[in-house]
Amino acid sequence: MSKLPVGIQVYSLRDLLEGTPENFKPVMEKLKAMGYAGVELAGLYGLEPAYVRDVLGQVGLVPVSAHVPFADLLGDLDRVISDYKTVGVEYIAVPYLDQELRPLGPRYGEALAEIKRIGQALRQNGLKLMYHNHDFEFVQLPDGTYGLDDMYAQIGAEDLLVQLDTCWAHVAGIDPAAYIRRYGERCAVVHVKDYIKTGDPKNLYELIGTEVEKEAGGEGFFQFRPVGFGQIFWEPILEAILAAGSKWIIVEQDEHHGLGSLEAARRSREYLKILGW
Repeated sequence: MSKLPVGIQVYSLRDLLEGTPENFKPVMEKLKAMGYAGVELAGLYGLEPAYVRDVLGQVGLVPVSAHVPFADLLGDLDRVISDYKTVGVEYIAVPYLDQELRPLGPRYGEALAEIKRIGQALRQNGLKLMYHNHDFEFVQLPDGTYGLDDMYAQIGAEDLLVQLDTCWAHVAGIDPAAYIRRYGERCAVVHVKDYIKTGDPKNLYELIGTEVEKEAGGEGFFQFRPVGFGQIFWEPILEAILAAGSKWIIVEQDEHHGLGSLEAARRSREYLKILGW
């Protein structure tokens, strides 16, 4: 059975790039040497879009997609479109929503309207919008529907694709393979990410560089791991991704917990190679 190309979310390597844009090309060369075929960007690190495009072309990495903060999409969508069309990405993802904008939040309806508007504008410019989940979108609405499903029901596939983060779905108690099968080709780009968790730890988002969401109590342990080094069983998920007609899988590891970010990237890629990817 054929496999999909494997990319990596550059956010996973931000410690090597933030404040040191001169590292961009050497880091991309290392990723290519590991066997990655593409990247998903998370900012341009002060570099010109044309330079990023040229470096990726020289190295041989496909600019698959980009995570762009929701505030940036709202604040200067024309610039976002121009920059990332220059880079050459096919997809742009909303990576995170603040609490008030999420399902059950007081501004959820406003967020939906804006996401739909952004999706339409991207489509008119030859780009595609995705939404990248955490666990909190799996909150149940009064009718029993998950918030994430409500988002996808209210905004059509032509304006919003599914970028399932397998780790956060798993944290929420969702079977990633079943969820991917449900949405099929709408899951064009899937995040593969592993973790270990015991008990009921709180403040999980402190680990991903976002503003800490305070929640009292909770005992347990949570850490991200390279793919294949955590508690997710990957074979059925990867089989579902293939069957769905997805285009890419993207490795992501938000934090490395003492393991170097390049070493973590290498371990994830080597594990996927063992599975034939």
